[in-house]
Amino acid sequence: MAKTRVLIMGAAGRDFHNFNMVYRDNEQYDVVAFTATQIPDIEGRTYPPELAGKLYPDGIPIYDEADLVRLIGELQVDEVVFAYSDVPHEVVMHKASQVLAAGADYRLIGPGKTMLKSTKPVVGVGAVRTGCGKSQTTRAVSDALRALGYTVAVVRHPMPYGDLAKQAVQRFATYDDLERHDVTIEEREEYEPHIDRGVVVFAGVDYERILREAEKEADIVLWDGGNNDLPFFAPDLYFVIADPHRPGHEQAYHPGEANLRMADVIVINKIDTASPEGVLQVRENIRALNPGATVIDAASPIFVDDPSAIHGKKVLVIEDGPTLTHGEMGYGAGVVAAQRFGAAELVDPRPYAVRSIAETFAKYPTTGTLLPAMGYGEQQQADLQETIDKTPCDVVVVATPIDLTRVITISKPYQRVRYELQELGNPTVADLLEAKFGKK
Repeated sequence: MAKTRVLIMGAAGRDFHNFNMVYRDNEQYDVVAFTATQIPDIEGRTYPPELAGKLYPDGIPIYDEADLVRLIGELQVDEVVFAYSDVPHEVVMHKASQVLAAGADYRLIGPGKTMLKSTKPVVGVGAVRTGCGKSQTTRAVSDALRALGYTVAVVRHPMPYGDLAKQAVQRFATYDDLERHDVTIEEREEYEPHIDRGVVVFAGVDYERILREAEKEADIVLWDGGNNDLPFFAPDLYFVIADPHRPGHEQAYHPGEANLRMADVIVINKIDTASPEGVLQVRENIRALNPGATVIDAASPIFVDDPSAIHGKKVLVIEDGPTLTHGEMGYGAGVVAAQRFGAAELVDPRPYAVRSIAETFAKYPTTGTLLPAMGYGEQQQADLQETIDKTPCDVVVVATPIDLTRVITISKPYQRVRYELQELGNPTVADLLEAKFGKK
């Protein structure tokens, strides 16, 4: 029989995992291409033969998603697999219409075929959207498990922006590891808080190999999800975060709604800064979609070293990049901190944005009066630094999860914003983990 010719639509993460799990070494299929979106400069590269397996000695080319319809015809594609996250349901089906009109089948591959089984217990953390508070929840889970006596290894959803073959399996235990792997700002934001706690982080491209390495070091594996993607590992206990600042999104985005329906525990985060109406809508949607889930109410209290440094000042706010771009948030913790501590003015950086940062604003026009901390490579980090330098302000409020000065120079006075998960009432994250696993 002729092989089914497949094209996988992705963003350098779920797409590669789906290939590894379903298509690699599978004689029934011929994966002729990947397309890429969301991640700058990923197109034009190749999924390398070291990862693609024996059927692909030359690797698999990666194209821009804008070429999708042309590629379906030129490469005689039979089946297109949609394999990236944080996308409105309507957009998922618009993509389907493009594919069907071009003559190919359209496929979503579910967790039954893509979730790896671990020899150790797995706790998963996911979300209904980017920017809900996965990272602080993952830190809370890690802290609670270690307080129960368990050794934890965190495995982070992929962010492979460099040499894919070299990034197949990555282990981060020190800041030197971050330097050695030449990680981006986005990667640092996810890895550093765990390293600061003495917890080893794994990431990369080949998650079968990554899981087996993590199992060697941990009593419990902690899956730290990216965007609103589904876990790559089958969780024994699954926490999913919802955001009442974006009520309704929990049932309007792919695959966030699937996460909500799969969750054992749903954390309604940011209750302290959301409207009562938003919180109520999220509660009602949880009851409709997953009435059996345990619900935790939580806040994200904000801390800065010196609130008086913000009061009465003209402030440039820097927020987490993905939260503002495809996460579609018009503001984040930095804006909340600036307003709470009495900033006289939020300075709009858009007139001063250069090169790739200006392109980011053009691509995501709903981004508000703030600066997304984009840093997918050295040039973009340089563009971010130049934009900060050119923006006239008294103080910079940095609300990224890392100390941004480790990767760029901020020549102006600045204040870092920190935030952690704070459960309101019972049950807490620790209560549920002890009930599930007991003390070691």
